[in-house]
Amino acid sequence: MCGILGYIGNRDCTRFLIDGLKRVEYRGYDSAGIMLYSEAGKNYFLKKKKGRIIELERDLSQNVRGNIGIGHTRWATHGEPNDVNSHPHVSNDGKIFLVHNGVIENYMTIRKKLEKHGFSFYSETDTEVLVDLIQYYYKGDIESAVKNALGDVKGTYGIGVFCLDEPDRLVAARLGSPLIIGIGEKENYFASDPASILKNTTEVIYMEDGEIAVITKESVIHKTLNDEIVKKNVETIEFELSDIEKSGFPHFMLKEIFEQPRTLTDTMRGRLLLEEGISKLGGLNQHPQVYKALLNADKIFIVACGTSWHSALIGEYMLEEYAKISVEVEYASEFRYRDPIITPKTVVIAISQSGETADTLAAIKEAKRKGAVTIGICNVVGSTISKETDAGVYLHAGPEIGVASTKAFTSQVIALALITLDIARHKDMSFRQGYKIVKELKLLPALVESILENADKIKEIADRFKSAKNFLYLGRGYNFPVALEGALKLKEISYIHAEGYPAAEMKHGPIALIDENMPVIFIAIKDSIYDKVVTNIREVKARNGIVISIASYGDEEIDSISDYVIKIPETTNLLSPILTVIPLQLLAYYIAVEKGYNVDMPRNLAKSVTVE
Repeated sequence: MCGILGYIGNRDCTRFLIDGLKRVEYRGYDSAGIMLYSEAGKNYFLKKKKGRIIELERDLSQNVRGNIGIGHTRWATHGEPNDVNSHPHVSNDGKIFLVHNGVIENYMTIRKKLEKHGFSFYSETDTEVLVDLIQYYYKGDIESAVKNALGDVKGTYGIGVFCLDEPDRLVAARLGSPLIIGIGEKENYFASDPASILKNTTEVIYMEDGEIAVITKESVIHKTLNDEIVKKNVETIEFELSDIEKSGFPHFMLKEIFEQPRTLTDTMRGRLLLEEGISKLGGLNQHPQVYKALLNADKIFIVACGTSWHSALIGEYMLEEYAKISVEVEYASEFRYRDPIITPKTVVIAISQSGETADTLAAIKEAKRKGAVTIGICNVVGSTISKETDAGVYLHAGPEIGVASTKAFTSQVIALALITLDIARHKDMSFRQGYKIVKELKLLPALVESILENADKIKEIADRFKSAKNFLYLGRGYNFPVALEGALKLKEISYIHAEGYPAAEMKHGPIALIDENMPVIFIAIKDSIYDKVVTNIREVKARNGIVISIASYGDEEIDSISDYVIKIPETTNLLSPILTVIPLQLLAYYIAVEKGYNVDMPRNLAKSVTVE
């Protein structure tokens, strides 16, 4: 959720910290801070500030220098956003500095214990308790103090620690919150997000839960909290700096919407065999026991949150229709608390763009505890969920910076389609049907491109409805989840109230809202239930509602009963959500821009939700 960053080397790291924190602004935050230490001057500088990083940067003196430093962007959990609650936090004796992602669940118990030993507290945060606990255990060895403190902690953390009495090292540790170590030439780094350090190095080590790292200019030593040395592999960051830059677009979100022809291609690359009418997913095929369990499953749970939950709903339609497997889609946040029934033939699929979503990770652990085979679908290589699940599918969509997910959503739908095709072809699906689906999959990027070419028309509709107070989104079948996703996109970035419903459910309550001020978006493509949707449109028009329809090329009937129509090409029902969601992404984007909002960093939201 937040961003943490650290550097130790021989050069001034002020610019590195500021730029690195800016590269993780998309994760969501409400305050920021840095601590710098200069070996030459043997002095430190600490600055924390509520608001944006640019405001922190303005307050930095031109003379601020340091060759060791830690930085943080905070998203408030314990305590309001203000300068005092911001990180880095400092121990009572002023010698230990800490940045922390996660939540210390038993912080009040620890705080009461420390108060009895004379410690005072100045913030409302759980993090300040941890840095003082480290001071409590400090006896001249910061590594041991951190280990002992973490032994008392319940919760999640990704931390970076610096001690004035041992200024030749940084200490990092993780449990349930992402952390990587960057390897440089006579300098090393830690970060919660590879984007922070990509300009400086592509060589990284992914920390695992329960590990601690001691970082100096020349070396990185990894251990468990039980003091066992851990041998780690150095890996290479797969994406490039250009992937996390706007490349001429005004916002990351618009760039990512327009990247979808390429990202869909990348998700499918090497995974489709047209001549056999099948899909092949290495992340599953390389794990024979997991793959066998998936093929033989009699029940699949799909757990996810937010946009990923909407893609999961589409996956439910796919898997039940073509693979003939019973599927239940669960909010990950509810799954672990409701004692789900899991049998030896149950498979749990977890979907998360970041691979770090706390609720989804907790659901995976609950599923594994009950004996289920787990499969992950995520976009970030080396993420916690990719390591926690038994096998999985990477999206290969590249970094998604905009908080409101777009390209990750469509890539998730593609991944679910590939899994469905694989299972179905091992069951009753004919070669002919498989061949047709593979052919349609290969055509999708070009079809998406054709929709994007007409973005200006969607922009005109957005200008007409930028002042609307409410929207209703309606769809049926595969496109009911798209209605939910379209409504979510509008809420996330334009702050307009919007609701998604199955079109037939409109008569069971929402129709009471229909009047001349209510825009209603219908997904009305030519499919098996097209006539039913047309009837629903006529019901809205009879009550003076404003109808915006997403319809198929060549459909003239829809023109006569709609106020505005956005035409899209046809594809098979299975894949139609990929095409119908594109206009809704653009509509939400253009309305938010017209209203003057920051679409990449909408208020109160974070890209990666790493706390429950």
